[in-house]
Amino acid sequence: MKKTADPKALRVFAEEIRVATLEEFDALGLGHVGGAMSIVETLAVLYGGEMNIDPKNPQWEDRDRFVLSKGHAGPSVYATLALKGYFPVEQLATLNRPHTDLPSHTDRNHTPGIDMTTGSLGQGASTAAGLAMAAKAMHKDYRTFLIVGDGESNEGQVWEMAQFAAHQKLDNLVLFVDWNKKQLDGMLEDISGDANFEQKFAAFGWDAQTVNGHDIPAIQAALARAFAVKGKPHCIVLDTIKGHGCDIAERTADNHSITFKKEDILHSIELAKDVLAKAKAEVE
Repeated sequence: MKKTADPKALRVFAEEIRVATLEEFDALGLGHVGGAMSIVETLAVLYGGEMNIDPKNPQWEDRDRFVLSKGHAGPSVYATLALKGYFPVEQLATLNRPHTDLPSHTDRNHTPGIDMTTGSLGQGASTAAGLAMAAKAMHKDYRTFLIVGDGESNEGQVWEMAQFAAHQKLDNLVLFVDWNKKQLDGMLEDISGDANFEQKFAAFGWDAQTVNGHDIPAIQAALARAFAVKGKPHCIVLDTIKGHGCDIAERTADNHSITFKKEDILHSIELAKDVLAKAKAEVE
């Protein structure tokens, strides 16, 4: 049985991801900070021990797969991969620049460690279900982990996938919904109404639960509960704060994408580094 990763060590990893992501945005001068910050803890849990991966062999056939359907959060995934050793951390400074291998939305043809190219919102959901279905067809044990946005879930393609995955009993698929309450044009409740994702996915025949998306032990426990359920795909709704851990994003109402002053982003980075230092002290 795989040993559960130490939550305190995962907190350090999460704060390292947060700092590295903010430094990416600093180099660029703008970016989709809000949605990148809200999934940091989930990335730390997945890449910090939950997923079977090998950074030295990104194409390992039996690795677990990860799909980021909410593509604007790509910078936090890039930071995670760099910290895990898929490519040099220094490469993060090339985010979204000409000829970069770190484009706005993740692209498997450019970036080591990216399992699926994503583009128009909703498409990643379908391709993740395809990966899970392929594993079943080939009698493989690898699992597929998928993150979709709450605003992205306005797309009908997400719900077509939900029906398909339940019908195919894809219990090797885990979908995280980043329920950060905001989307491009405003608050989720003002744009798409009822957002009870747990109830909705359960109605489609999924195993579904809701957790605090910034609570690492809660995310770990949710995954353990999910994999104890057989014959159903799994939905974990992450109750999150858009921009969590980034001072400038938390103070900005419309924080889907932000262009910042140099001093503001540097201040946010320093505050995030302080949180990282405290997390490290708890481990030591």
